[in-house]
Amino acid sequence: GVFKRMVNLFYRFLMLVSRVCGIWVFVFVSKLIATGYFFLFPSRRAVSIAFYQALFPEKSRWYHIACAWKQYHRFTYSFLDRFLLEHFNNITHTAEGREHLDHVADKGGILVMSHLGNWEIAAHFLKQKGYPILLFMGRKHKEQIEGMQKDVLIQGGVKIIAVDPEDSSPFTLLDSIKQLKSGGIVSLTGDRIWSQGQRTVKVRFLGHEVALPEAPYILALLTQAPLYTFFAFRTGRNHYDLRISPPVVLPKTSRKERSEIIQQAAQNYADTLEKMVREHPFDWYHFESFLKAE
Repeated sequence: GVFKRMVNLFYRFLMLVSRVCGIWVFVFVSKLIATGYFFLFPSRRAVSIAFYQALFPEKSRWYHIACAWKQYHRFTYSFLDRFLLEHFNNITHTAEGREHLDHVADKGGILVMSHLGNWEIAAHFLKQKGYPILLFMGRKHKEQIEGMQKDVLIQGGVKIIAVDPEDSSPFTLLDSIKQLKSGGIVSLTGDRIWSQGQRTVKVRFLGHEVALPEAPYILALLTQAPLYTFFAFRTGRNHYDLRISPPVVLPKTSRKERSEIIQQAAQNYADTLEKMVREHPFDWYHFESFLKAE
């Protein structure tokens, strides 16, 4: 719509001005926008505060508000680093667990991505290494990418498939299987439900019951492709720490035992996510209600 076009035009204008006048313009404006969002959208702010209440239950409400403030402003680095990546390509990284992807060409690999850290940096790293990537995301996120960062991701082999929020199918199965059989990587969101009819699995996360999508685990069972978790954390100026987990292959099982295998795999992912959140609490960029109590 008109609003989306205005946002895209403003973003491109900001990038142009920043290239001429310096990075400080981009940093200043993005911090200003984050401050505006923090004060003008109390319902969104409340979601972040509730999250930090669950993460730090022993702390005061003022501490939780301060955490949300820091989260909002830290999120601006995602846009800054996207800008630096696109125009200067000067983002550096270290990769812990890089060797786990050495045999991905044999059966392909399923990356369970999260709204923790910067998934664009993770995708850029995979592109640099020559891995073919098929990225699934909600149509809303696809539209934002088409407006602001589509070229950055698609250059080098990232194929994006939009999933309609009204569609009960969480992903296009045939495209996924074809990608995995060719030794490619399929990237699926592990911590966001896109539609009301999407199949989910219940897990425990930060002491709350949370619904996660079943899609990554169903695909892993059907194809016997290994599951990986992948995080990219900003640990310094223009520098990221990448974390790649060892591959997990879900055992072939009867239909009767399938739900138990899926639940266990999803809980393992939730446990890993919680561990990473505790290490990097302000890199949580899930601004929609996630915990059931919210």
